[in-house]
Amino acid sequence: MSSIVSSNCGVQIPRLIYGTAWKGDKTSKLVVEAFKNGFRGVDTACQPKHYNEPAVGEALQQILTEQNLSRQQLFIQTKFTSISGHDPKRIPYDAKASLTVQVEQSVMKSLDNLRINYIDSFLLHSPAKTHTKTMEVWRVLEGFIESGKIRQLGISNCYKLDELRAIYDESTHKPSVLQNRFHADTNYDRDIRAYCKDKNIIYQSFWTLTANPQIVNSDIIRTISQRLGKTPAQIWFRFLIQSENIVILTGTKDITHMIQDLDIINFELNSDELKLIATFIK
Repeated sequence: MSSIVSSNCGVQIPRLIYGTAWKGDKTSKLVVEAFKNGFRGVDTACQPKHYNEPAVGEALQQILTEQNLSRQQLFIQTKFTSISGHDPKRIPYDAKASLTVQVEQSVMKSLDNLRINYIDSFLLHSPAKTHTKTMEVWRVLEGFIESGKIRQLGISNCYKLDELRAIYDESTHKPSVLQNRFHADTNYDRDIRAYCKDKNIIYQSFWTLTANPQIVNSDIIRTISQRLGKTPAQIWFRFLIQSENIVILTGTKDITHMIQDLDIINFELNSDELKLIATFIK
């Protein structure tokens, strides 16, 4: 199995992306370690409340300088966060400006923070309060596609199929990525994932381990992990990439777990095992 997938606009996306939320002042060191151990994609946001985007930029410069990697080998993804998602004291754009200007300022701030000339994947952190405002943000971002500053667009925390479908239908540059929390409370986004498959939208999961202990710690997973000599987390991740074609965000701070996560490319589950694990999410 290839370690990358291709989006509906031809952007190459690693099957595992290193997530940087809640890393604080350890962000730079952890991103460097992740790439040193084989990660080639990173996810962040221009949202100081939960992310340290400038530290990701610092890490990327170190990676490009010291790890013999080119910019083209890296997948860099960030997000625009609406005012309601920010700490009021740390909003990275002019809160009194129009929504259009806020989006423009956020994109330019991300480019500056990350010290790059273009962003591979740019997401709305969540739908806006109204669909009209969501599309206003989207159309501003489409301008950055046209100027070459952004390669593809997507949305996060979108759990209503009608919202995603409306964005797709009304946009010129179609969504390439949907990034959602993957858990039972949303029925594992079954309908949304079917739509994504139909439109070749890459589904990215987060909270993939944290939200699913009942699966990871199940007898089914543990039996398979013993047979293959892999951890339960590896079995769960492997199922998701092999059976569901999901791109996984993993934010582990443990180097051993980083290596184990990346190793899921190197083994396979058999058809019976896939069917057993699938019962958890069907």
